[in-house]
Amino acid sequence: MLENVTVREWMTSPVLTISPTASISNAHQMMKENGVRRLPVVDHDRLVGIITIGDVREASPSDATTLSIWELNYLWAQLTVEKIMTRHPYTIEADNSILDAAQIMLDKKISGLPVVDEDGKLIGMITESDVFRMLIKQRQAERVSG
Repeated sequence: MLENVTVREWMTSPVLTISPTASISNAHQMMKENGVRRLPVVDHDRLVGIITIGDVREASPSDATTLSIWELNYLWAQLTVEKIMTRHPYTIEADNSILDAAQIMLDKKISGLPVVDEDGKLIGMITESDVFRMLIKQRQAERVSG
């Protein structure tokens, strides 16, 4: 029964995070190196925002600029995560149903949710890919038992 499947069972933990004072170029590099599309932004163990690969792309310089590559790289290195992150992101708790997580992602048109404990501390991340993995596993289990 999908209603009984919790976020905790399918979330990624621990989670790769970034500081609000980190540069956008640092965030982009972390995403590329680790194959992730979003990073929770954490300050003193508290979730303060989230930054996505889309946020980074939007902050990237336009090809139409007249600045040199060195000027662009310098300016991009000065731009920090806190300037472009989404503050107060939607979150979910680990003991919630994965269906609740899927519903929030669908309703809010987002592809991932930070998972927090009752004190608001980040403990994981649940994404559309996790939901898809869970559905495929459920289907395989039904085929084996059926």
